[in-house]
Amino acid sequence: MNDKLKIGLVQYSPVWEDKSASIDKIKNIVINNDKLDLIIFPEMTLTGFTMKSEKFAEELTGENYNFFSTFAKEKKCTLMYGFIERGNKKNFNTLVHLNNQGKIINKYRKIHPFSYSKEDMFFGKGKETVITKVKGIKIGLSICYDLRFPELYRYYAKNKAHLIVDIANWPDTRIEHWRTLLKARAIENQCYVVGVNRVGDDPKLHYTGFSSVFDPMGKEIVEVENEEKVIAVEIDKSYVDEVRKKLPFLNDMSMI
Repeated sequence: MNDKLKIGLVQYSPVWEDKSASIDKIKNIVINNDKLDLIIFPEMTLTGFTMKSEKFAEELTGENYNFFSTFAKEKKCTLMYGFIERGNKKNFNTLVHLNNQGKIINKYRKIHPFSYSKEDMFFGKGKETVITKVKGIKIGLSICYDLRFPELYRYYAKNKAHLIVDIANWPDTRIEHWRTLLKARAIENQCYVVGVNRVGDDPKLHYTGFSSVFDPMGKEIVEVENEEKVIAVEIDKSYVDEVRKKLPFLNDMSMI
């Protein structure tokens, strides 16, 4: 069995609140997939971090899905992207996982809306943790501000996730928090952590990216600042198993 997974982190600058223009940019950036198994896009992939949830909300199988589903089939690759999902009472900041046939495998609704920017006024709180799988590798899902709350990630570690993904629109003013927390989540949970952040500007904030991958020992495998590109990296499930066996710290975890 192949324990390796080749991942592409799409670090780019969405065109503010313009889905069609963002789609055109993505097509130009992700020209070929270099035989990637999984491509991951930033939070609210096609709009940027807008609070106009009612204007840009879609059904799960709306415009975002139509594009990314076709894209997954064309690239023969599983995808993760972010969008604004229409809900019954409130809309949700949602991450969707598609397989390489463009079918929905899982969705994760952001559990911690970013109250500092009033996200909690326009978006509901997700209530469910989500562990999905790609090629037998267990992947815990999270979005941006979730990264500040280790309880979510401890749950994923307790359930033996091999990889945790965080998709984000994390601004440069607090980028050292992003970099430090990604590394901490990898060390404390003895798994790979992938953070996919945007670059460029929205009307209020500047973003420098620093999309990163850390291994189960907290070693930085890759980190890219400012560039718009697909960052390709390979992770190895067997290394997670090896680290957890050699250093069985998770066995001593008490969920207080």
